Amino acid sequence: MKLNIAVLPGDGIGPEVIAQAVKVLKAIAMEFNHVFTFETGLVGGASIDKTGDPLPEETISICENADAVLFGAIGETKYDMDPDAEVRPEQGLLGLRKVLDLYTNIRPVIAYEDLLNKSSLKKKQIKDTNILIYRELTGGIYFGEKKLSEDGNTASDICQYTRFEIERIAHLAFKAAQSRKRKLTLVDKANVLASSRLWRKVVQELAAQYPDVKLDFLYIDNAAMELIINPRQFDVILTENMFGDILSEEASVIVGSIGLLASASIGDKYAMFEPIHGAYTKAANKGIANPIASILSAAMLLDHFELHEEADLIREGVDKSLKLHITTPDLNTKYDHITTTKVGDFIEDFINNPEETNLNFTNIHLGQSTII
Repeated sequence: MKLNIAVLPGDGIGPEVIAQAVKVLKAIAMEFNHVFTFETGLVGGASIDKTGDPLPEETISICENADAVLFGAIGETKYDMDPDAEVRPEQGLLGLRKVLDLYTNIRPVIAYEDLLNKSSLKKKQIKDTNILIYRELTGGIYFGEKKLSEDGNTASDICQYTRFEIERIAHLAFKAAQSRKRKLTLVDKANVLASSRLWRKVVQELAAQYPDVKLDFLYIDNAAMELIINPRQFDVILTENMFGDILSEEASVIVGSIGLLASASIGDKYAMFEPIHGAYTKAANKGIANPIASILSAAMLLDHFELHEEADLIREGVDKSLKLHITTPDLNTKYDHITTTKVGDFIEDFINNPEETNLNFTNIHLGQSTII
């Protein structure tokens, strides 16, 4: 298969982790005789610094002409400290979602057996957790009308949804549930918000088309609690933009590190794949950023094009890296010399030599081949 992949490293640790994802995709291409080409574009703070625009037209063109987009991270501390900044890095990501109409965000939450002790939660609570969060991505309060009064003392953000916006993502969530445990949970705030009441009405109506899927409902505050108390109860979670943002961040507690959570943002024509962690600028260029979420995002990219064997091989490499503690310091205190690049090297080598399992820690330390 031939794929043209747009690569948007972004800010902070984005360039470091995205480099490992590209490395792994190149190994897959070589192993399976695919042809993957990569074209890099500017976005976020890095783009503001060079062009004054968080999402320049050149980047949009690169993405529109690509088969898929591989995204790093976005955000800069200097903008976080300036609430009055009119141009912000995050506008690049939000703009990209809007212009490519990436209305569905899919976030797997998996509790890895070898990392159960890394979670702040008890093992018995999180063992065997496997959740898919379907988050609406181009509507709601993040994209609604925003107002600030002339005196600067009153502000408002409109949360607005249409039936069409709800239906298109709900169908995808129902279909995902059909291929899993056949349970779908809608998370809303229908006791207070009119927009949530529309969500509940529309999803209830669509449920008749999926009689094999059990549908239930939770308010967002209760769902946030249940996600911690008993995450295994969930299969597919469907929710609106802001609620999905909050729940998926909370889910990082289950897996032990936000550096493990990948995501896909898809629309009818375009698709983008990215780790859910932020730019984490304090860790930039220190070799301590966890690249696994970015690498797993590359696996989701392959799944999107039905290259499931290739995607599974990447996941096997990730599993092996976790089992053998070939991970960055957020997950590994025993071998603190293992860097972002060395994790990528290990998974790359695993793809090239999947049957080899002997680990040579001396070679890892030297930055050489990790498998012998």
